[in-house]
This record gives sequence, C-alpha cells and structure tokens, in this order.
Amino acid sequence: MSRYSDIYNQKSRWKIWLALSALLIVAATLAYTGTLVDRIAGDERQNVELWAEAVQKRAKLVKVTRQLFRMIEEEESLKAEVLADATSRLITSNENDLTFYTRILESNTTIPVIVTYQDGTVFTFRNLPDETNDSVEYAARQLDLIRNKREPLKLENSIAGTKLTFFMYYDDSKIYKQLRETMEDITNSFITETVINSASVPVVFTDSTRKKVLHYGKVDTTLSFFETHGITDSTLIEFITGENEPIQIQLGADEVNYIFYRNSNLVRQLRYFPYVQLTIIGLFLLTAYFLFSTSRRSEQNRVWAGMSKETAHQLGTPISSLVGWVEILKSQGVDTSITDEIEKDVRRLETIADRFSKVGSVPEPQPENIREVLTEGLKYMEARTSKKIKYEIAWNVEQSDIPVKMSRQLFEWVIENLCRNAIDALPGHGVIRTEVSLSGNKLMIDISDTGKGIPKNKWKTIFRPGYTTKKRGWGLGLSLAKRIIEEYHKGKIFVKDSVPDAGTVIRIVIPV
Repeated sequence: MSRYSDIYNQKSRWKIWLALSALLIVAATLAYTGTLVDRIAGDERQNVELWAEAVQKRAKLVKVTRQLFRMIEEEESLKAEVLADATSRLITSNENDLTFYTRILESNTTIPVIVTYQDGTVFTFRNLPDETNDSVEYAARQLDLIRNKREPLKLENSIAGTKLTFFMYYDDSKIYKQLRETMEDITNSFITETVINSASVPVVFTDSTRKKVLHYGKVDTTLSFFETHGITDSTLIEFITGENEPIQIQLGADEVNYIFYRNSNLVRQLRYFPYVQLTIIGLFLLTAYFLFSTSRRSEQNRVWAGMSKETAHQLGTPISSLVGWVEILKSQGVDTSITDEIEKDVRRLETIADRFSKVGSVPEPQPENIREVLTEGLKYMEARTSKKIKYEIAWNVEQSDIPVKMSRQLFEWVIENLCRNAIDALPGHGVIRTEVSLSGNKLMIDISDTGKGIPKNKWKTIFRPGYTTKKRGWGLGLSLAKRIIEEYHKGKIFVKDSVPDAGTVIRIVIPV
C-alpha cells in the first residue's frame, strides 16, 4: 500500500477520534448543564416549599386571630346584655342607692349604645362615633346604621303599674372595629403580599378542586398564550401545570389548597442554552469547513489544471520529434508494419497530450455515438491486455445510435482508467464486462470485473486523489475519471457493488 493510502487511513482515524471527542464534549456539556439546571430547579422547589410552609403558618395565625375576634365579639355581646340589664334596673328601680348600676353604665366607654322607646324614638345613647354631637337627631341617624346589624335587646318593666318597653341597640366597639378591619386586610392580602410577591417563580394558588385560582404571581400575562385565550382560571392552570408536581398545603382542619409553580426563566434558558450554543458552534464549524473545503478544492483544481497543461506541454516536444523520426524511417525503407505501429503509438501519445491539455479547461461537448466510443475504447484496451483476460459487452438498449454530448477523448480516458483498474484487480485472468442500459434520459454504463473486490468502507475513498492500493501507483486514475464524468459530462460515477474475492461493479450515469 502506498504512502498516499496511509495518509487517507490516518485521516479517517483522525476523523473518528475528532467525532468521538466532539460527542464527548457534547455529552459533557449537556450533562453538566443538566446537573446545573436540576440543582437550580431543586433550589426553586425548596424555596416554593418554604414559601408554602410560610403560607400554612400564616394561615394558622389568621385562624387563631379569627377565633380570638369571635371571643371578643361574644364578650361584647355579653357586656351589652349586662348593660341592658343595668339600664333596665336603673330605669325601674325604686331603690335609693343606684350607684352600682350607674357605675356599670359609666364603665362602658367603647360599645356604642342607643336605647329607644317602643315606638322607635331615641330615649338615650352613649359612645356614638362623634362624641361631641349629643343631639337626638344625630343619634337617630346612627340608629338607622346599626338597626339591621343584630337583634336589639328588649327591656320590659313596670313603673307605677304602667308597663314600659324599651329597645337597646348596640354596635361593635371602636377598638373591635379597628382590629377587625386590620385583620381583614391582613387576611385578604397575606398570600398576595407575603407569599406571591416574594416568590421568584410563576405560581398559582388554587382551592382543593384545583380548578379555582385564588391568587397568582410572577405570571407574565403579556404572553401570546394569554393574549390568545384570555386570562381565566383554566388558562392560568393550563399554563402552569405539567412542569412540576403541585405542593399541597393545609390551611384549616378541612381546607386543603394547592400551589402550582413553573420553573423560572433562568432555568428554562439554561435548559435550552447548550442546545442553542452547540447548534451555533456546529453551524459555524460547518460553514468554516464548507469554505475551507471549497478553497481547498479550488486550489486542487488549479494544481490539477497546471499539472495537466504542463504535462501536455512537456509531451509536445518529444511527440513532434517522433513524428519526424517516423518520416525518416519511412524514407529509409524500413518495414511498413514497424512504422505503422510506431505511428499508432505516436497518435496515441498525441491523444494523451490532448487529454491533459483539456483537463485544465472546459471542453465543448459534441454529440457522439456511445456505441462507437465504447467499442473503440474497449478494443484498444483488449489489444493491449493479456489474452487470459476476456472482454464482454452487453447492449441492453434497442437503439443502434445513442447520441450523447461528450468530450470523446476525455470519456475514452475514463473507460481506459476503469479498465486498467479492473485489470490490476484481476489475478492475471478473469472477465471485464460492460453493460449499457437506458432509463429515461439517463444512460447507465456498468463496468464489472471478477477481481478481488473493494471493502465497502473504501467505496468513496477510491475516487480521492492519491488513494491507491498499488505499491507504485499515484492514485490519480479514478480521481480524474470522477472529475471528467461529474464536471465535464454532468454525470455520476460510483461503486454500484463490490464483493470481496468476487468482483466490483462501477457505474457511470450520464444524461442522454
């Protein structure tokens, strides 16, 4: 095997190592990013769980506070009843010492109280919101505000045989009202202000059915998803569910709520970042490789063209000299059979020189009969090949004249190169068979041999410049054949089939 083949084998090994290295880099990048994303996502879930625990503890505080307020309300109701009883006794009592009842009434400095006659007119009042206004009209207006809040306390007594009925209306104390309003504000806002606003990820707080949204936060409502479907409970839940398992919290004895959350933008960006990064790097490398390959191919083409023209130029001088010597030999009466053969070889050299001169240029294709071109080319090779090697040709077409636009000399060169490679693959004997068929406007020429075959992993490599399995080969024949077929005849040449120790089939496809 030549040093050029070693270069291609080494190149193939380098490609494999580079591909494996690239895969390892990609795998390491994805694994590291995946681990990093999982850690951040775990931290976010831990924050949400801590946050949910805060909700639960705050809810317990709210519950205890509500119970305390109910107790205060009950105490005020009892106090109001005591006041009503004291007022009744003070009104109807005949005792001389009324100090005890008077003190009870005076001790009430917080509960607004309005006592009315049976007909609803104001009898007395105390602790109304505007303590500076002691008019009966003001008390009547306040009575309209508290009349429907709760049932009044009925006071019935007799004075001098006359039955008197009074009604005492009372409202919540000022302190109780202030505390209750404050507590309601806290109750209504503790999830939104304490929990939702402190969350670093989009969250949705639902009831036990998972269908009604109580609160939500950090949800970008400008997303096209919400612009299309509108912001409703169902769209919020649909948007945020499915990414993480919901967190269950117990707000009361029988009250279970759920917190759904979505990973932050940072986690999602990190999750997709390596793919975007690797895609950009891959596109950059592919672009660079394409530009480098194009430049290298262009440089190789210029080298091939220069070498071909120089070879044609160098052959021109000895060919001209040989033509002169042939004429001298003829004039000296040398046997014509000898001079005829020399003339044939000189014409062959002229053809070869002409071929090299056309490799570096773009030849003008001319219509040629493919039967004639193939027949002459194969006969030429058969006359210069061992008799132990048989040439066969099969025409699987009905037309006797199949015109194909081609550069005849260059196309014959392709046939000669394929035949020479087939001869080198044979063990001194065998068959070289050519089959011609037509499929639509495509002409297919299959040249097969019964040689040693080509490994499948080398089917494309054999057409590269410099690749050869011969000790003294240059590896240019098949490379030139590929260039001539693809660039000058707009066709294709490839290994159709090859079986070790059974033979190889190389197919040429050119447009008719």
